[in-house]
Amino acid sequence: MIRAALAASLLVAGLAGAQAATVPEGVWSLPKGKATVRIAACGDGVCATLVGLRKPLDKQGRPKVDKRNPDRAKRDRPVIGLSLLQGMAPSGEGWAGTFYNPDDGKTYAGSLAPAGDGTLKLKGCVLGGLLCKTQVLTRVS
Repeated sequence: MIRAALAASLLVAGLAGAQAATVPEGVWSLPKGKATVRIAACGDGVCATLVGLRKPLDKQGRPKVDKRNPDRAKRDRPVIGLSLLQGMAPSGEGWAGTFYNPDDGKTYAGSLAPAGDGTLKLKGCVLGGLLCKTQVLTRVS
């Protein structure tokens, strides 16, 4: 009985902490202005849509498409407008789930968390977290 009560209290405390983070809604820029994403709440989680690119056109002057997507049927869809975050649910002071990188057509385990300086840190990992890369997003609006 005591174990069940302890487990329930830890679960409630964990959920309260996970929901404490406020979704950083707005438009955010990736490093060097390479791309901009719109972040919004999606239920209890976070969604992000690619809304702009520093270089939106390919060498032929056409809008860039998702040419590296492993699903051949999706390779002709425009990159601008793609949903980049999937299943980003509250986790600690941020969110955890996966994100899609149209640069290489791969989906990575990742996290999104506010940094103390008003930026966001997007961290993606492979090999069970052995290799990770973090990008800092800066608010545009």
